Amino acid sequence: MMRKAAFFFLVAAAIMASGAQGGHELPVYPSFYPHEIAIKTIAPAQAADALRKTEIQAFIGEGLSFAGTPAENVAAIESLGAFVVVRVNPRSSLLTAQSSSCDIVKAVVRERGSQQGFILHPYPVTPLHGDYLHHFDLAATAKTRLSAGGAALPQPKIKASGRFAQNHPQWSENDWDAEIVEVDAAQSLASEMFSVNGRLGPPRLKTGWFNAMRLLGETIDPADKRRVDSMVRRLEAGDFVGLAERINLERDLVGALTVGCQTMMIGYTLKREYVNVEFSAGIENIGYDAITGLASPMFIRTVKLKDFPWNGWLALGIGDKPVAAWNPVGGMTDGFGQFMGFAVGDPALFPAPYEAGWMLNRISDLPSNWSP
Repeated sequence: MMRKAAFFFLVAAAIMASGAQGGHELPVYPSFYPHEIAIKTIAPAQAADALRKTEIQAFIGEGLSFAGTPAENVAAIESLGAFVVVRVNPRSSLLTAQSSSCDIVKAVVRERGSQQGFILHPYPVTPLHGDYLHHFDLAATAKTRLSAGGAALPQPKIKASGRFAQNHPQWSENDWDAEIVEVDAAQSLASEMFSVNGRLGPPRLKTGWFNAMRLLGETIDPADKRRVDSMVRRLEAGDFVGLAERINLERDLVGALTVGCQTMMIGYTLKREYVNVEFSAGIENIGYDAITGLASPMFIRTVKLKDFPWNGWLALGIGDKPVAAWNPVGGMTDGFGQFMGFAVGDPALFPAPYEAGWMLNRISDLPSNWSP
């Protein structure tokens, strides 16, 4: 009888041990995807308090600020914020026989180069682009060239807005030397992204040369337009042989876009978005895009709730109100609609988070001898 009781105990213990391997109750859910994803429009001023209280686990977009240091349970996610471009006024009184547009740009950089949050980088492919290493030497040369001494000029009259609008001589609509423009990187990318039948594109979406063309394509000299258009067509059609020829073609294209200083990128800013990482009401395993930040398919497919490792209720805040039609052909082009599309859509491919290419959503092409 004792042997029989011991036998039953061992069987019961074995059942309990095998049943505990899933780390959950009897049903073992196959995904980290939450039961419910709530996307709330919330003003940045209220988002900070909502994050602290874990009423939302992340805030998508900029504008959120904290009085003092953020709470310990709030972490920052950094991605590319904006390209900073200087446009020289062709009627500027500083343009003389002894000075050029490049001298004016250098004077602007000397005046604004130490601006908080600004990173000097006078080349349109940044370290946050996945193909930056293909352009590293050209970017270094451009920085050296901009830092070299130029003609001695008086302080230029700078037309600017936002963070660059402070502490410069007064200017009027017809009397300014240079204009500083911030081009939001995520918005620029989103305006080129389409979603039809689960497809995001175009394939060149996150390449450095494509972003450079978007930023400076309208400023090229008409004499160079035919050559630039030819290089763009070749890159779009894959009309090259091998990686080396493709990279050289991309470098030549960006080089053609950065000739002269009439309109010139001088640097970029970083965007900070905030997430709640408290244990156990916060989130972890946070993937994000180097350019678009949390507003990406990668974030919504990787984020995991700490409270419910397999399932739960994810609450996200976003500053953009819905303003566009919600359909996959003619709408969902605003920030709210596009992010909602990432949450409910199921594209076969989506942009790799830190590279210029794409990655598979659900499957991987592994060799036949692969083992975990």
